[in-house]
Order: sequence, then structure tokens, then C-alpha cells
Amino acid sequence: MNYKKGTLVCVGPGMVLGAHITERCKNHIKQADIVFTSCHPVIEKWLATLNSCTYSLQHLYADNKDRRNTYQQMQAAMLAEVRNNKKVVGAFYGHPGVFAQVPHHSIKQATEEGFEAWMEPGISADACLYADMGIDPGAYGCQQFEASQFMFYQRKLDPSAYVILWQLGHAGDLSLTPRLTGAPERQVLVDMLLEYYAPSHQVAIYESPFLPTQQPRIIWQRLDELPKADISLISTLVIPPGRRLIPNDEIVIRLKSIYPASHGKNTNKALGE
Repeated sequence: MNYKKGTLVCVGPGMVLGAHITERCKNHIKQADIVFTSCHPVIEKWLATLNSCTYSLQHLYADNKDRRNTYQQMQAAMLAEVRNNKKVVGAFYGHPGVFAQVPHHSIKQATEEGFEAWMEPGISADACLYADMGIDPGAYGCQQFEASQFMFYQRKLDPSAYVILWQLGHAGDLSLTPRLTGAPERQVLVDMLLEYYAPSHQVAIYESPFLPTQQPRIIWQRLDELPKADISLISTLVIPPGRRLIPNDEIVIRLKSIYPASHGKNTNKALGE
């Protein structure tokens, strides 16, 4: 395929200032004709030291403004420079493909218009969460939802797995504006979660640091205390398993019949017996 001259690459500087960015992402920023950023202000200032032609997209957010309109404007700003045959970089907080619509939509549009466009990974909030909280998502499994999406649609939880609800600060926001929702909306969320967990079930509010000198914020409390909790726009809710894994005996018996008896001990180990 013959691509046009303009290019777009969306990169992730990671979560912690200067510590998480890969050399590959850093080189893309340094070599770009123009860089657009949507990150924490401190990180944006640091990124501007790598390329003087750096512009923040954060000013496109506004009170009572639909976030979807903001995302469209961000996308339009980047695509306009791609069409001007520029090497464009979009730097998005953490990982550019995790809870970030603009990079996905922009890359898709640029590719459809015949431009070369792709994504470079960064260290995301979930990677930091696993490390900071000592969670192995493979131990019991892990379900992840955006908090409002979980509330707006009929989703089912598996309480034997970890459950992570992102963007807790926006939970229940029907306006799709940048506003922080409050206790009434979170009470609705808690009522939904009480279908799966006891009121006393311990849950954690997690916030990743963005400076090397900061520590992660991890606050444990009862589920039924969540509505009155101190929540910010970067808060994430982490719910540990609330019940034991239930063996699927029928399938295990079927699988055991496939293997010789000599493999039986290994099968038991796999099941944690």
C-alpha cells in the first residue's frame, strides 16, 4: 500500500513522570514535526522539553461540555496536521490505547484516508495497579469495566475474580461532562454491587502516582462505606474476590478421561488440590 507523506503515531509516556516512557516513544516525540499531548500538566511540560513544537489538548475540556465533542476536536486537531504532511505524535497519559478513545479513532481515520498511522504502548494504570497492590490477575481472573458503563448496561460480575472499576469519579454521570459525581450516584453503584458482595466486603480505592517522589494511594474500606469515600477523577475501585472458585466437576472428569492415569497427579496440582 502506498501511504501519503503525513504520519500519525500515538504513544504513551506511562504513568510516572519520566520513569515509564520507552526509548522508542521518546524518539518518536523528538523526531516529530508536531506533538499533541493529553496528560497531567506536569508531564506535558516535561514532554515539551523533548520537542519544542508541543501543544496540549487539555484546553479543549470545559465544564458542562460533552466529552465526546472534546474528543472529536482533539481528533480533528491531529488529523489536520497529518493532512498537512506532518509527522504527528499524539502523547496520551499512560497507555494510548487504554481508556483513551481519541488515539483509536484518530489512527482508524488516518489509515482510512491513506496515511500511515499506528500506536506505541506505554505503561498503563492497570500495570501500575497490579504492581502497587501485589495482584496477579492470573491467580483468580480479573474483570475490568469502566464504572459508568457497568452501571448503564446489563453486565454480570464473577465475584470469585478480582473486579476493577475504572473512572470511579465519573460513576453514574449521564451528562458525559468532566464533572465529578457524588455520593448519590455512588450509592446506586454500591446497591448494584451488593447483589454480589456483603456490605462489609473490603474494597480498595486506588490512585497511581504521577511523580517519582509520590506513593500510590490505596485506601481500604467496607463496600457500604463507598458513597462517602474521598474520590477523585483518577480513583479506581478494586474489589477482591468475594467467594471461592467453584470447581467445574463435570468438565474436570471429562478432561481426566483424556489423559492416562499417570497424569492424574499433575491434573490435581493444576486444580489446586
